[in-house]
Amino acid sequence: MITGIGVHSHYVSDQEAARDFFVNKLGFTPHTDAEMSPGRRWIEVKTPAGDRINLFPAQDGFEHLLGKGATFTLVCDDAQKTYDEFKAAGVAVEGPFEEPWSTWVKITDPDGNDFVVGERAD
Repeated sequence: MITGIGVHSHYVSDQEAARDFFVNKLGFTPHTDAEMSPGRRWIEVKTPAGDRINLFPAQDGFEHLLGKGATFTLVCDDAQKTYDEFKAAGVAVEGPFEEPWSTWVKITDPDGNDFVVGERAD
């Protein structure tokens, strides 16, 4: 039986730049940094809620995925406060945008991937 998602992989061109973005700009926590195979690293970061994201090197046929957009949505408690914090940290951010389903901001990572960061509407 599946009980959840263990880790989400996000393809990046530069693992160090991606790690810096997620940790020092978005406030994630470093989780794992280990050799995956010769010359390749497995780098994971964690959201404040404990969700894990693997910053996977986009090589060996996965380069075409860079800059195509993120494959997951991030959540926040307050879109305006999140916008202000990201703007102060130097993150490329737009919004907030109000929709019937959420108020959200758009951020862009170093590889040109856009992420939605929306207020949780549970």
